[in-house]
Amino acid sequence: MAKDPKKIVLAYSGGLDTSVILPWLKRRYRGVKLVAFAAELGQGDELNNIEKKAKASGADEVIVKDLRKEFAEQYCYPLLRAHAIYETDYLLGTSIARPLIAKHQVLAAKATGADAVSHGATGKGNDQVRFELTYMALNPKLKIIAPWKDKQFLDDGLNDRETAIEYAKANKIPIDQTKKKIYSRDRNLWHISHEGAEIEDPANEPLDDCLVMSVPPEKAPNKPAYVEIDFDKGTPRSINGKRYAPHMLIEMLNTLGGKHAIGQTVLVENRLVGMKSRGVYETPGGTILYEAHKALEQLCIERDTYHHKQQMAHRYAELVYNGQWFHPLREAMQAFVDEANKVVTGKVKVKLYKGRALAVSATSPKSLYDAKLASFAMADYDVTAARGFIDLFGLPMKVRGLKHKPKV
Repeated sequence: MAKDPKKIVLAYSGGLDTSVILPWLKRRYRGVKLVAFAAELGQGDELNNIEKKAKASGADEVIVKDLRKEFAEQYCYPLLRAHAIYETDYLLGTSIARPLIAKHQVLAAKATGADAVSHGATGKGNDQVRFELTYMALNPKLKIIAPWKDKQFLDDGLNDRETAIEYAKANKIPIDQTKKKIYSRDRNLWHISHEGAEIEDPANEPLDDCLVMSVPPEKAPNKPAYVEIDFDKGTPRSINGKRYAPHMLIEMLNTLGGKHAIGQTVLVENRLVGMKSRGVYETPGGTILYEAHKALEQLCIERDTYHHKQQMAHRYAELVYNGQWFHPLREAMQAFVDEANKVVTGKVKVKLYKGRALAVSATSPKSLYDAKLASFAMADYDVTAARGFIDLFGLPMKVRGLKHKPKV
């Protein structure tokens, strides 16, 4: 029989789930010490009074760590260089944050002498996988405590957000959620996600009230805005000629993009665990960066490399979505991605208007675009060579047409 944990590091957000879990863990494991680990990832005001709130909910120790720079530089930017998008729309805002939080939980466990780590993800979602795969990859000896998958947790009546609210009230746990304000949100520097309430039914149009980082397109300015972004080897460095630290650059673009309703997505996605779910995502700064980065890749990367990179981006996105950030395949893919991005240097101007980010100009010292070759003028291009090229390129189709009657 497995021994009970002596000290647990809980990924603590101050939200409903983890606020309820703290006192529950105290009851579940008598004498256990609890460390509430909170990561500052650009949540806005969500971490206000987080230490006081955690201790009021049962934490013995509280660790708050500002990870914004590391998040932007070592997680968001590599994701951007890969140009990874899950199921054509999701820029992986929650997916990319979980491995970073879990990594620092593992480090906190080492620093505090804890023998276990815990999270507040449910048994239905993707986050449970993202947290636990990271724990397993970085310290497989740590015990993993997942209350939402513990039969005792469910037997105590904690089986949905409504009962969690009742539990919090009964135990005088400070929370912001109410049964009328039941959206489940996850916010960080890269995005904010919204689930629950009317969003859960695909037949419903999500209410504008759910938006936090951006305005509805109808309320965006009637005049477009332009922003110029400098890239060096696929990594954004400056906005309108002014250099910013990675997390500050994303924050600046979030503010600008949000004002113009950029980066809003309503998506029914396929979760790793098997079911479909529906969410509203806001990724204003990330959407601008993806659009600008795409324009430079098109300009600077050779055709076969670019096409292979596009194919790889789909698999890379799956790995990130599935919580496999520390998987050797993702790391190997990153090496290819970063090598391909060595030529992705230059400036891109993006037009922002009523929910659309459009790259309208791009320049690069590494550009492969030749205006003379691209024009309709025939100088410096042997048009007679095209005949032989087409004959050889089309030979397999020609032979098949001769051997088999064409279906026309």
